Order: sequence, then C-alpha cells, then structure tokens
Amino acid sequence: MCSHSFAGASADDHAMHVVAAHPEQGWSLLCDGTIVFDDSGELLPDGRVVAPHRVPADRLAVAA
Repeated sequence: MCSHSFAGASADDHAMHVVAAHPEQGWSLLCDGTIVFDDSGELLPDGRVVAPHRVPADRLAVAA
C-alpha cells in the first residue's frame, strides 16, 4: 500500500492509482486499499461503505 491518506478522500481523488484490476468481476483495488466497484460504489480500507453515485436516467447521454 502507498502512503496516501484515505480520511476524507474518495476514489475520485486523482492521486490514487489502480494496483489490481478485475473488470471481469467488476472491481479494482486502489493503492490506498480502497476497493472501487464498477457501479461507482466503494469499500474504504477502514470498512466504511460509499454508496454508488447513480445518475438519474434523464441525465444520461443519448446518441442521436
């Protein structure tokens, strides 16, 4: 693990990088120990859970 602090930070912090990717299972492990899921949910190293950040369907881009 790296020396990044996860307190108050989320996986959206660009300083974190992927150390193990498992796209076939839908998750990646970041250098600080955070597990990030394809649905945008997170499991932090201290056990806290960050719920998925869902975008309302009416805000999704639609191809013309």
